Amino acid sequence: MRRVRYESTGGPLFLEETEIPEPGPGELLVRCEAVGVTLPVVRKVTEAAEPIPLGGEIAGEVVAVGEGVGRFGTGDRVTGLVFGHGYADFALLREVMASPVPDVASAVDAVALVRSGLVALGALEAARPEPGEAALVTAAASGVGHLAVQLTRTRGAGRVVGAVSDPGKGDFVRSLGADEVIGYGDESWGEPVDYVLDAVGGELLTPAVAALAPGGRLVAYSSGGGTVRAYDLLVGAKSVIGFQMARIARGKPELYERWRRELWRLFAEGALKPVVHGEFALEDAAKAHAVIESRGNLGKVVLRP
Repeated sequence: MRRVRYESTGGPLFLEETEIPEPGPGELLVRCEAVGVTLPVVRKVTEAAEPIPLGGEIAGEVVAVGEGVGRFGTGDRVTGLVFGHGYADFALLREVMASPVPDVASAVDAVALVRSGLVALGALEAARPEPGEAALVTAAASGVGHLAVQLTRTRGAGRVVGAVSDPGKGDFVRSLGADEVIGYGDESWGEPVDYVLDAVGGELLTPAVAALAPGGRLVAYSSGGGTVRAYDLLVGAKSVIGFQMARIARGKPELYERWRRELWRLFAEGALKPVVHGEFALEDAAKAHAVIESRGNLGKVVLRP
């Protein structure tokens, strides 16, 4: 089978031929039909001290199962997060991380919706939204952000603001349901909001906290780091909440599953529509990474083995 690897920080990415892995206890061997490309994986390639397996979200058909697997069998369509090699023709997926793909959805729908949707929904849950509140979503055109914009509406947000790096993304973000679109460098971010879902971090944390109304909440789920001054929180009784999807997936599987069911329900009802920016062949993984690095994507970037 083919898989994508790299040998030093920053790449380059390359295809190699290797043996199809055997599923171990509790594992599914999946023939990958779609693989999601995410900013955290792109950053690991460019920043990690040592090469790592390119994992992430996959969707495809189960072709073999390991000992102890009970929920899935060969021929089942599944999606889920792999921690080993995922940029490949075949990947090993732990059964506890797997979710069935309904007949109404394609493999591309699955990788565009489930992992990114879980992060968006989890960050929204962490914000404790109340109906009628105003929300601000950074990276609003991204794979996670474009779903977060839609999800704020499903939770009854009274006003939704999308923040983007490029003004050219404004029409796209408005088409998702945003009332307003701002640029990161704008002098004013408009009227204060009750909560911010931040996927960017870094220097953007300061204006994001400033955009909060008194008592507002910022949920940080970015891998970009950053620092918030305690004084900026004290003066407005504001709070910053960190959210990490891996903690939920590993420690609260029942909640993880409930959120997955909610995403598929919203998808089936037409209330949540994942958008795919582009589909790339496995051998073009470097081009897919370049789109993410340039922040040029409108929605999800997907590899098609």
